Amino acid sequence: MAMLILLVLLIIFAALGVPLAFAIGASCVTYITTNAPTFLGMLPQRVWNGAYSELMIAMPLFMLAGELMNTGGITQRIIDFCMEILRPVRGGLGEVNIVASMIFGGISGSSVADTSALGSILIPAMEKEGYPSDASAGITVASSTMGMIIPPSTPMIVYSMISGGSVGALFMAGAVPGILIGLTQLVLVYIISAKKGWHPQREPFNGKRCAHAILSGIPALIMPLFIIICVSFGICTASESAGVAVLYALLVGFFVYRELTWKAVWEALKKTFISSSSIMLIIGFTTIFTWVLTMQNVPQTVGAFFMSLNMPTWAIALLFCVMILLIGTFIDVSPAILLLTPILLPVMQSYGISTLQFGAMMITGLAIGLVTPPVGMCLNACNKINRMPIVDIFKGAAPYVVCNVIVLLAISLWAPLTTWLPTLLGYSLN
Repeated sequence: MAMLILLVLLIIFAALGVPLAFAIGASCVTYITTNAPTFLGMLPQRVWNGAYSELMIAMPLFMLAGELMNTGGITQRIIDFCMEILRPVRGGLGEVNIVASMIFGGISGSSVADTSALGSILIPAMEKEGYPSDASAGITVASSTMGMIIPPSTPMIVYSMISGGSVGALFMAGAVPGILIGLTQLVLVYIISAKKGWHPQREPFNGKRCAHAILSGIPALIMPLFIIICVSFGICTASESAGVAVLYALLVGFFVYRELTWKAVWEALKKTFISSSSIMLIIGFTTIFTWVLTMQNVPQTVGAFFMSLNMPTWAIALLFCVMILLIGTFIDVSPAILLLTPILLPVMQSYGISTLQFGAMMITGLAIGLVTPPVGMCLNACNKINRMPIVDIFKGAAPYVVCNVIVLLAISLWAPLTTWLPTLLGYSLN
């Protein structure tokens, strides 16, 4: 009964428009005040310990690296490189959008940053080339979901903090699913473009122009490769690689492309501070929520319930996929990870599903929530660019989001898609 009151309070506060961090905090404080007032003095310490983690250093640094990329000319070089490579291919800018998202996701670790950075450049360009407005926006938001799946991934860092899994192993667990989403979306864009006649004029391959784009793009392309290699092979931690990424973005922006200014750096710092501080607050207050759940033995109760169902592993995996998709539709990524992981992970482990596989399932499933109303953070970011109604953007994205759903089902039913690469690199599965 007490836990039901806690959940009802959380829903009421959220429905009233209270920011999620404070809705979680207020509901937990109310619960503890009425049921365990002796623990009130421990709340500040719990909030502090929740956000006080070395792993959390990586999150704002990856965000800052993404902001510096946008203002320092790195993002534009990535797009130029993709345009020259894919210029002769049917689908043109649609294919460019997807490949650029895959590369950009290897730096920023954020799908919303992907939508904002690439959408502001590619959506107008695609519309100019004859793509329908809903298709231009839809391809942009659907492909941006790879930003939080392909390493490095900010949500993977949050999941690592809660689950205790290795950040490097989780990064690698998301690599294959992210690439599969990109490849399936590329094929779909090609098919739909051919059927509907989008981007019919394909310019012939120009070796000289392509060589120039590659040479100009090398400094930008080195960045994601460096991050992935350093974390994967244990050369440095995720936090250290994020710090190096920021330094690299500064050096390239100031001295190679010479487009970065100190004013732009200051603006990037302000945006990073606002974005990361809101996530830190959510993490801190959610720590209290998970603490209350643990005190009330909720994970054990939920686990016992699912074990009593005597369902096969594949059925449990599909059931949890549906749950993740539904919750991701109404709750943003980081809060959903913080709320679901302590409850669902023990159940999945009891069914033999590893921490890495479940992490990949959760991140891939919640990424779909970024492009589904009503919350849909990528939809909102795209709406700020082209002022198109969110529902219309979602309609344009729907065919490509199907690719995400197919990959989610595949990694849920076949573990090697998420565990093969980490195992190859010597990581433990739990």
